[in-house]
Amino acid sequence: MTTYRDAVRTALQTLLREDDRVFLMGEDVGRYGGAYAVSKGLLEEFGEDRIRDTPLCESTFVGAGIGAALGGMRPIVEVMTVNFSLLALDQVVNNAAVMRHMSGGQFQVPIAVRMATGGGKQIAAQHSHSLENWYAHIPGIKVLAPATVQDAHDMLLAAVEDPDPVFVFEHQMLYGIEGELDTTATPLSPWKAVIRRSGTDVSLIAYGGSMHKALSAAEELDKGGISAEVVDLRSLRPLDRDTIVDSVRRTHRAVVIDEAWKTGSLASEISATLAEHAFYDLDAPIERVCTLEVPIPYAKHLEEAAIPQVDRIVEAARRSVGDG
Repeated sequence: MTTYRDAVRTALQTLLREDDRVFLMGEDVGRYGGAYAVSKGLLEEFGEDRIRDTPLCESTFVGAGIGAALGGMRPIVEVMTVNFSLLALDQVVNNAAVMRHMSGGQFQVPIAVRMATGGGKQIAAQHSHSLENWYAHIPGIKVLAPATVQDAHDMLLAAVEDPDPVFVFEHQMLYGIEGELDTTATPLSPWKAVIRRSGTDVSLIAYGGSMHKALSAAEELDKGGISAEVVDLRSLRPLDRDTIVDSVRRTHRAVVIDEAWKTGSLASEISATLAEHAFYDLDAPIERVCTLEVPIPYAKHLEEAAIPQVDRIVEAARRSVGDG
């Protein structure tokens, strides 16, 4: 058993030890050990050339990472929080995502960008949003959202090995969770969704921090005789539409859980996909459980009310099966 945080650190250590091209850069990743203590101890082991503290300027150090990737390195860039990553969107959209296309395939940008996302820790509106769908909207990059300890480890390895830019979103509420980690097992494809719990009455479709809430909701629904299947998306771009559609074709109902705001969310994209490919299999309208359309509050009771919780997922599932 290990923690999500330690699983990410183990992956970082493996990558740094096995490939001299790999280095980690970001705010406070060195002497401080990372904002979430993920890189604690790495500076002492690998030195300042490979564990690089950067100025508080996301556009600059993400751009530097892109340049290093173009130059043959394998940079891992840590952005402290998804909100701050917006300062680097120009580098992402106009450089990293388009370089392969605009060069006719001559250039690759093998950069892995990690960042914390999501709410729940009372660090207010500038540190707590879920903007993964903003990145999943962009052709030319890939987006991963590991929800388990094993995926936190394996997906980082896959991100660094990929020839294209890969963005890894680590929900800040997951760093302390514990789970089994098998570093010798053959990893699952990071680009495929996984059924975390089988069911027959309704599909609960989630990712990242919300996946564990979906599992808890499924347990609660089971007490009332409702069998819920839990789909962990894992990859947000590319999106594994086949697994999503196949699940709903079995259960005939769908509840999509997304910690982003409902308007323009990944939940909206999944709902549209189901309307396009499983419309005649649906026995009830698609339910979406998303964050309320407000900046994430600081006060704990307001923050909890704003973001998806188990009771809201349960209520949505019960409405879907006509038991609400």
